Amino acid sequence: MSASVIDFVATEARFGAHNYEPIGVVLSRGEGVWVWDTDGNRYLDCLSAYSAVSQGHCHPKILAAMVKQAHRLTLTSRAFHNDQLALFYEEIAALTGSHKVLPMNSGAEAVESAIKSVRKWGYEVKGVPDGQAEIIVCANNFHGRTLGIVGFSTDPETRAHFGPFAPGFKLIPFGDAAAIKAAITPNTVAFLVEPIQGEAGVVIPPAGYFTEVRQLCTANNVMLVLDEIQTGLGRTGKLLAEQHEGIEADVTLLGKALSGGFYPVSAVLSNNEVLGTLRPGQHGSTFGGNPLACAVARAAMRVLVEEGMIENAATQGARFLEGLKDIRANTIREVRGRGLMLAVELHPEAGRARRYCEALQGKGILAKDTHEHTIRIAPPLVITSDQVDWALERFAAILTQDFS
Repeated sequence: MSASVIDFVATEARFGAHNYEPIGVVLSRGEGVWVWDTDGNRYLDCLSAYSAVSQGHCHPKILAAMVKQAHRLTLTSRAFHNDQLALFYEEIAALTGSHKVLPMNSGAEAVESAIKSVRKWGYEVKGVPDGQAEIIVCANNFHGRTLGIVGFSTDPETRAHFGPFAPGFKLIPFGDAAAIKAAITPNTVAFLVEPIQGEAGVVIPPAGYFTEVRQLCTANNVMLVLDEIQTGLGRTGKLLAEQHEGIEADVTLLGKALSGGFYPVSAVLSNNEVLGTLRPGQHGSTFGGNPLACAVARAAMRVLVEEGMIENAATQGARFLEGLKDIRANTIREVRGRGLMLAVELHPEAGRARRYCEALQGKGILAKDTHEHTIRIAPPLVITSDQVDWALERFAAILTQDFS
């Protein structure tokens, strides 16, 4: 690392909480699929800020919408109406087929809001005895890092020394429809699940899993809550990952790409039943639904559709996946993915995935390891065929090396 990079890293270490372990690069500029470090080196971004920058870095139309709105009005709080919120509601509902929308800021806030809402529905509509509501969740889930959420995580790193935790959550294996059937009781109000487990290493459930889950939830009057904060808005080659099995969730959580990486924006989308239970004063957010956020999100959704990014994710994702599967390397245990949400899992004896990510950095690729032996690959949805092929050459060169 150059002296300037070392200075930035050292200053972060001196003043910042050590709750991340970044790859050793200091980025200063981005455009499309590319980012540049402080020394002027260019990299293909294969993380997209965990899918938040799906529309590409600094998309000019989203930027223009943000600047225009920033000159007009940024924040009113929900004490007053603003002229962007209604338009945001209308456009996101039309895009996703939702009936009600609750705007928030971060993905974790959307998850917490959904938990509150389905519990309230359970008590006031389903008739669950007060304080007895149960929500079923999956092992190896990742829904955020708030105290409420880490309480039902199975990752010891996220839980250790943060308790005590709130009750009311029941853990089952991911991808096992029989397990959810056995877990449902009269007090079950919801099943909260990721369509694809991203942080766990891009774990895809068996075909037909969500079709059966949808049937079980409907039959037992249980709300199906899909956390599409990473998978939603085109990442998997469909607008929503639920569309791969032709189902509809009762509650859908969006975030990350909802603002194209410009601003924290998230949303809880639901049927009338769940969000219809909320009354003034029972839930809120000072920044949720602010006019700047709404203007940015409207532009982010618009370019996603108008510029064919969802279709491109399907096309380029298939190309990327096949290219990775064609790499003949003893280091690779499995390649998996859907759309531009991809992963290469290494054999444990090949060594930690971080070594490979650091080596990829030297080849002009920025990717991130997860769960010790998996490399996550999620470039912006604007990636081209030539850029996919360029990346594949570099992945092949690194994955065929022995770092054990």
